[in-house]
Amino acid sequence: MDAVPDLLTGRLVLGVIATMAVCGLFMMLCRARRVSTSVEDAVMDMLARMSKASADLREGLTEDSANKATPHLREMLRCVAVGITDHEGTLLSWDGEANDHYEPLQDYIESAIGGGHKEHVEHRKLDCELPGPCAMHSAVIVPLEVEHEVAGTLIVVSGVPNKRQITMAEETARFVSTQLELEVLQKSRQALAQAEVRALRAQISPHFVYNALNTISSLIRTDPAHARELLQEFAEFTRYSFRTDGLYTTLSDELTNIHRYLTIEQARYGPRLNVRLKVAPEVLHVVLPFLALQPLVENAVRHGLAKKPGGGLLTIIAEDNGSEALISVEDDGIGMDPERLFEDLKDAHTTGAHVGLGNINQRMRSAFGDDYALVVETAQDAGMKIILKVPKYSPGVQTNLPLVPPRLEDTTEQEVVSA
Repeated sequence: MDAVPDLLTGRLVLGVIATMAVCGLFMMLCRARRVSTSVEDAVMDMLARMSKASADLREGLTEDSANKATPHLREMLRCVAVGITDHEGTLLSWDGEANDHYEPLQDYIESAIGGGHKEHVEHRKLDCELPGPCAMHSAVIVPLEVEHEVAGTLIVVSGVPNKRQITMAEETARFVSTQLELEVLQKSRQALAQAEVRALRAQISPHFVYNALNTISSLIRTDPAHARELLQEFAEFTRYSFRTDGLYTTLSDELTNIHRYLTIEQARYGPRLNVRLKVAPEVLHVVLPFLALQPLVENAVRHGLAKKPGGGLLTIIAEDNGSEALISVEDDGIGMDPERLFEDLKDAHTTGAHVGLGNINQRMRSAFGDDYALVVETAQDAGMKIILKVPKYSPGVQTNLPLVPPRLEDTTEQEVVSA
């Protein structure tokens, strides 16, 4: 599962290299033309335009994204016009002059797409019907390649003879191609994250659903009010756990769902399951991957405490740690040999062992980076503690869902002991 993040990192490096190459060539152009503004100002302006074009191109190669990107690309290249086509040669956007020359260029566009190579077309080769001088001197058509396939072309129209413009067109096309590849990889990354969430849901459904319904059915005759309460908690738990929108959630929402889960489990295990919560109110708005905590809590209950004679204590702590929230899920259950856990996690993708732990670890690293991998402390007969660091802010990590206040009577600290 590390393939997509690693590939994404590689493509980001390529994107930086492409950006630097375009900037270097642009500086050469600035010196050659002896522009009145400083080279530094020109490069800063170009970087700003590249940043704007990057954001537009990350939306994919569409008419809308092309219309947003071409003005920035034309200003970057200081050329007569810039056009972008799709993989069939259909024009998506044209910014600048000489737009009436798109039709005469079509044969060259098809050649660039079919052959996967650039085409340099001089104006004298075209049937120009303008009565006066034409703004176009020549055009360079460069294929845009995404994952080794031509996704479209970049058309750069020049008004004067300029060999550097050909090189700039090629480097700009490489830059555009990199942004389009990053968009494809980002979609792959999101698809992977969604698949990982589905894997967690599949893990939740078989055992917990069966046991929860058994617990509720056993109370229908003896304590119908309690059975109704648990049924409502179960309905809310499943509604949240099996929702289809969003890869991220707030700590507040996750804790609320954990409260539902523990209410049902305490009805099942009785005095064998004790719970202690300590949550700092200032970290409730922190955003983390969806279902990042509940499976850890479930793992502690099922594998740590349920197998321990007499049960034990589950402790959930969420603390403010400067720019991060520090969250821990700890049980004083049976624990396990750390070397065995390490070996199990290495092969979790093939054996299915500890799929929840490996899944969450992977999603934390994908969302925030390798520095945010899970930390696990355990030993045989010594319980288990899992620690998560979650940044209070991370680019691209956000939830569109409304904040739900957690169902904790006291968010600073409380201990819940089943009757």
